[in-house]
Amino acid sequence: MSTRLPSYLNAADPGPWAMFLQQLDRVEPHLGELARWTDTLRRPKRTMVVDVPVRMDDGRIEHFEGFRVQHNLSRGPGKGGLRYHPAVNLSEVMALSGWMTIKNAAVNLPYGGAKGGVRVDPAQLSRGELERLTRRYTSELSSIIGAERDIPAPDVGTNEQVMAWMVDTYAINHGSIETGVVTGKPISMGGSLGRRDATGRGCFVVAREAMRRLGMQVAGSRVTVQGFGNVGNAAARVFHDEGARVVAIQDVHGTLVNEAGIDPHALLRHLREGGGGWADFPGATLVLADQFWSIPCDVMVPAALEGQITLANVSNIRARLIVEGANGPTTPEAEDILHAQGCTVLPDVLANAGGVTVSYFEWVQNATSFFWTEQDIHAKLDRVLSEAFDSIWRIAQDKRVNLRTATFITACSRVLEARALRGLYP
Repeated sequence: MSTRLPSYLNAADPGPWAMFLQQLDRVEPHLGELARWTDTLRRPKRTMVVDVPVRMDDGRIEHFEGFRVQHNLSRGPGKGGLRYHPAVNLSEVMALSGWMTIKNAAVNLPYGGAKGGVRVDPAQLSRGELERLTRRYTSELSSIIGAERDIPAPDVGTNEQVMAWMVDTYAINHGSIETGVVTGKPISMGGSLGRRDATGRGCFVVAREAMRRLGMQVAGSRVTVQGFGNVGNAAARVFHDEGARVVAIQDVHGTLVNEAGIDPHALLRHLREGGGGWADFPGATLVLADQFWSIPCDVMVPAALEGQITLANVSNIRARLIVEGANGPTTPEAEDILHAQGCTVLPDVLANAGGVTVSYFEWVQNATSFFWTEQDIHAKLDRVLSEAFDSIWRIAQDKRVNLRTATFITACSRVLEARALRGLYP
């Protein structure tokens, strides 16, 4: 990529976009003749930054920064989540959109990559303020999103209700209902069964396939999970149900440890129904946050935010397998050390692809108005991810590269082949 002129594309500061560019640099030597198109992936196709003015409950007008980046549309409409978080910025959204390009192509979904976000702490907004924020943001994006253009979905800080407001706002602005404009909707509005737990369930499926090839058993394995949102708690529940021992769970509220195993179902009930807090969950000990990384385990699932495993803590990790439930939780430098320590890393662009895979199923169901059972969804998800993993594992073995590089080889080859065949206009 040329750096002769100042540009927002020149990632001088360490951050998510710089990490994505570094990952592209590592895969480029493996792309053969397609490497001439690699700069396509270093330059997002479309970047939108919007002002989102909101009338607050007390009458004040607050302004929030909103983003939507369509990284690459060579293989289909943009697909990627929408996050509400105080740390949202352009570098992050660009990187997340790039990872969505790779993720969708890695599991062979007919999508390009996109991502969106608003820099806001949703916990500080009332329900009315959150609705007004969502509707104004959706209206600002209405010219570039749509079932055949760009399809948002829930991410950090957003949920089914946010998606419902987006569908309604889009319908009002366009004069017709288009349920496929977003995925992750409520079931009553055309959402798919199995979508809420899909990312966490997908983490388990990919981990199970890796464990089979590494000679590891799921039953009796020791698992640690960072993050207890939709991804982390779903992954913890599936591992638990398949006989693993979840020995540690970390969230923003603290780090719980129990060598005999934590029942994530019981923890969810405790938090949701019993009115109890994180610290008083019975049968587990609350420890300092930094201790999480040094807990011996077979499988570690970082399912919080990016940049969690770094040079500062990687030497403490004693896992045999890391399953990246979050996007970008491991820096490239830390990953090199993990591999040197004999730890296998299942990259985010493969490990957490369950969410977008079931989003694809939802999109297909919306297009056909025919809906599948939850058992059908689970079976289809298992098949798609198992086949994707098998193909990527074989590439890793043949080329003697790690699984992230193998995933990028697979995905970049598919995207750049489509780019080359489409050619340039005019």
